[in-house]
Amino acid sequence: MKTFWIRTASATVYALLFIGSLLGGYFLHNAKAGMIIFGSFLMFVNIGCTFEFFRMVDKQGARPSRLLGYAYAIVAMLVVIVSPLMSNVLSGFFLMMTAFMLWPVCFALSAIVQLWKNSEQPFRDAAYTLVPMLYIAIPLSLMLALIPEVRARVVLMIVLMVWVNDSGAYIGGSLFGKHKMWVRHSPGKTWEGTAFGVVATLLLAVFVGTWLQPAIAWYHWLVLGLICSVVDTLGDLVESMLKRSVGVKDSGSIMPGHGGFLDRFDSLLIIMPFVFAYITLIIK
Repeated sequence: MKTFWIRTASATVYALLFIGSLLGGYFLHNAKAGMIIFGSFLMFVNIGCTFEFFRMVDKQGARPSRLLGYAYAIVAMLVVIVSPLMSNVLSGFFLMMTAFMLWPVCFALSAIVQLWKNSEQPFRDAAYTLVPMLYIAIPLSLMLALIPEVRARVVLMIVLMVWVNDSGAYIGGSLFGKHKMWVRHSPGKTWEGTAFGVVATLLLAVFVGTWLQPAIAWYHWLVLGLICSVVDTLGDLVESMLKRSVGVKDSGSIMPGHGGFLDRFDSLLIIMPFVFAYITLIIK
């Protein structure tokens, strides 16, 4: 029972911080201030996830350039935070140049730095240096970039669908789970629990999503719910694969009873590229 209350309190604090920072612009009636508030929260998460990632790969004997890795992750997010504060033309040009130039320049710099390091696998370490930017910073930035496009309510709905899918899968698995889904990477997941989570997410998407943002048609919400529920499960398995490969149970311990930053944001990191692509290319 004590563990239950610890988990509940920890989850409540996390939810309040997330939702409060996300809706900060709405409460202040200032969109730019809202971007800065939510961007600051995501930057904190970005740095925390990057720290946990580097600590985990250290257990494999990898030696990425941590200083560069932090710099890449921070700069990638700062670009998105700063862009809305510019004029539309300059903002678009800034993002385009960053998208084309940031990755190759960062990899080249990381590879050059390895020339002065005594590493047995320098290209592996150079690649690991880039992972926080690609796996963590950019997906978090996409969440931030959606706010000017479709408003914070849609981003909130995406997050709620992920939470409902996780909760539904846990409840469904506890009540009906018999057939293991992916024993190799996550022995606790079952097909019954996953199906329960998908159904709960689709119902939330169609009924709550259309009420929260009626400008988006119900069938788009259905697709977004399907994306969130399916990719959520895969994102969780990806992080489980990472943790099992380095022999750890949790990525960190900042959230008692829940683990670390990566444990809480693993699914969103995988989901956001798909959601962002669907919203900007299909809905918009």
